[in-house]
Amino acid sequence: MTDQPAPDALSRRDLLRAAAVAGLALGTPDLAAADPAPPAAAPRSMIGVPFERHDTVRLGIIGTGGRGTSLLEEFLAVEGCRVTALCDVVPEKVAHAAGMVVKAGQPEPARYTAGERDFEGLCRREDVDFVVIATPWDWHVPMALYAMEHGKHCGTEVPAAQTVADCWRLVEASERTRRHCLMLENCCYGYNEMLVLNLVRAGVLGEVLHGEAAYIHDLRELLFADEGEGLWRRFPHLTRDGNLYPTHGLGPVARYMDINRGDRFTTLVSMSTREAGLTAWRAAHVPAESPKWKERYRCGDMNTSLIRTAQGRTIMLQHTVTSPRPYDRINMVMGTKGVFRDYPARIYVEGQEGGERFGPLDPWKERHEHPLWTQVGEVARKLGGHGGMDFVMAWRLVQCLREGLVPDMDVYDAAAWSVPGPLSEQSVARGSAPVEVPDFTRGGWRSARA
Repeated sequence: MTDQPAPDALSRRDLLRAAAVAGLALGTPDLAAADPAPPAAAPRSMIGVPFERHDTVRLGIIGTGGRGTSLLEEFLAVEGCRVTALCDVVPEKVAHAAGMVVKAGQPEPARYTAGERDFEGLCRREDVDFVVIATPWDWHVPMALYAMEHGKHCGTEVPAAQTVADCWRLVEASERTRRHCLMLENCCYGYNEMLVLNLVRAGVLGEVLHGEAAYIHDLRELLFADEGEGLWRRFPHLTRDGNLYPTHGLGPVARYMDINRGDRFTTLVSMSTREAGLTAWRAAHVPAESPKWKERYRCGDMNTSLIRTAQGRTIMLQHTVTSPRPYDRINMVMGTKGVFRDYPARIYVEGQEGGERFGPLDPWKERHEHPLWTQVGEVARKLGGHGGMDFVMAWRLVQCLREGLVPDMDVYDAAAWSVPGPLSEQSVARGSAPVEVPDFTRGGWRSARA
């Protein structure tokens, strides 16, 4: 769902702008309420619960804009996957996506384009096993909840939720309905990330103690665009101050540290610089008569958070999308025997040739390349979605559904990796005071698992 429908008197763009100024009602955190308690009743955990087997995985995709069609292309290339339904408030986008499905040799998918709630019809279909949500952030939670309530597993683009309360809502719904709610965190399937995960699990870096993660991406032109993500992604910068997009860097580091699998996040401290980047970009590129000059940006250009875990590990987490910086997720993990640091990729293991300096990652690839990349890496690289990680993610999800496997990531990961967003806002608003991170697993994190 690339944008949201409005009454006839308002354009979609006007409605989105009004929603932003009003405070993003669906996603603005309550800074006065620190950490909502978990639901009183604690249903059975979804940890370790496998999918039921499907000979053919039937997908419904909500949102056929840029990200939705990119994911569609990946899923269409996976054997045993059929796209049966598509939804977007822009009929032309659904028509284009439907053409991709037919061109791939699959039957014409059902189309849902009748308004902002038409996704509900897609979720009620009998020929949909898994719902993919590739929409603006405010819609992730309501769509995921509706999908689960109607018997569908679902996967949402990132972040899964923007408030602590909504993280709990996803967890509670997944447990009650016995449906998985995954976050489609493609960066966990990157080549380097999966190779380093194997290095960590093999003990090459020793006992892991510290990690660093980030989303550093110059999005100033995109944020001011009059189409696509420019219709909604700038508006959180008017009402929020913190890490708006924590999961791309944090997800892989959380995997290195076995978060929710023997460890968990416990405390977060956060601080932001002042805002300057969007204001400067507007001055240089936006005409003086534009209504964008009425906007006042609140989110600091660089947010830095520190997270402590139950096992005494630490993580530095950063976010900036309004600065002229080369793309960087940092992707660093340090252990008692060595350290890996990405962008560019390099590794140091105590005792290696060359002394105390970083060396190339290549010598480690033959022995520690992840089996998923060994198996489907050639196809992944040809498709090229974010270097191939998108196809590996899609292929692995379909494999888990077809073979009845436990998914690599679950609703507890979606909540834990998303919640630093609202928690960083709480900490910043309180002068960088520490805030507690909820235990969404209710103690289930203590059990080690893959």
